[in-house]
Amino acid sequence: MLKGIDPLLTPDLLKVLAEMGHGDAIVVADANFTAATLARIPGGGHKALIHLPGASVQRACEAILSLLPLGTPEEKPVAFMKVCQTPDGYLSGLQREVIGMLSARGLVGPDECETIERFAFYDAVRRAHAIVLTSDLQPYGNVLLKKGVIGEPLRP
Repeated sequence: MLKGIDPLLTPDLLKVLAEMGHGDAIVVADANFTAATLARIPGGGHKALIHLPGASVQRACEAILSLLPLGTPEEKPVAFMKVCQTPDGYLSGLQREVIGMLSARGLVGPDECETIERFAFYDAVRRAHAIVLTSDLQPYGNVLLKKGVIGEPLRP
């Protein structure tokens, strides 16, 4: 146990977060997500697949974002899997709750989040750095978080 670090963040997850660079993405997924399949790397191997048994998607996002800086608003640093057969702009209750948490913490506003069609979301997951699999039973409870930059202002 370390002081000041959310206890939900396992050593494996801390390592993954530390290895990520600007623009890398991490996916926080619900229990029904095809995480093991999408973690396979063509040609062999696997990307990091971290299990957080008992954790919800929102709780996992809170823990991860306690350390992970998000990308700029222009980068749309947060993406959700679009709920199939719903009109554009529809957000599930879980998606609205995550956006509410992000807004309340001053991380991003609703306009800096996007929904991505299911199969396009799977393609984005294949390019992601890692997948965090929760025990959340909420369908379409999948969130992609893009890492931003930690640093000082540019020197002239």
